[in-house]
Amino acid sequence: MSLSPNAPHDIAAALDSVSQALAKAARAAHRAPSSVTLIAISKTHGREAIEAALAAGQRNFGENRVQEAQHKFPQLKAAHPDFVLHLVGPLQTNKVREAVELFDVIHTLDRRKLAEKLAEEIPQQARPLSCFVQVNTGREPQKAGVDPAEAESFVALCRDTLKLPVVGLMCIPPVSDEPSPHFAFLRELAGRCGLSQLSMGMSSDAEIAVRLGATHVRVGTAIFGARKSVSALES
Repeated sequence: MSLSPNAPHDIAAALDSVSQALAKAARAAHRAPSSVTLIAISKTHGREAIEAALAAGQRNFGENRVQEAQHKFPQLKAAHPDFVLHLVGPLQTNKVREAVELFDVIHTLDRRKLAEKLAEEIPQQARPLSCFVQVNTGREPQKAGVDPAEAESFVALCRDTLKLPVVGLMCIPPVSDEPSPHFAFLRELAGRCGLSQLSMGMSSDAEIAVRLGATHVRVGTAIFGARKSVSALES
């Protein structure tokens, strides 16, 4: 069963429904529900929606764009010390300083130049930060991510040579594909790399991802409803 979208005014109920579905999937896989981190993807949704999720107890949020996150989150993070902000979209090298300053977790480490920039910036800011290496499991030319054949060597470069805080792998399966083989492959690849965390699964396939080992799922529509245009964001 896929997670069902909810209207923005039902955010608390949606979060409860999603959390229950993920907990059920975790138990079916003989895992503790607490082993799964739900990341509420709030891209294109404004402060009112985020505050509703915060009031319902949600503390992990994800954004695709550094600029949008800068617009929405500094004050909210200051007001909630346990707030955790995840970057789940591509990171340009000229935005690394701002990303390290604001985000707590980066899910889209995917190329050497970006890794080198992060390795320079993280020590300068001395902020605790975790990174996932994004793997292009479908080898889609239009999609970001390391080629699967190069993933192990790239992880070694990032973790062992550049000393980046790599904690796991991330993937976004092709829309037209059954996601299970991609999730199973990512789990196996993470094991070969000695990594324990897996960022995989979205609104349509989060439960499948949890059954196959996801430690972090990225759910937006099922929590916040349909995406809004950027111009509709609350100030």
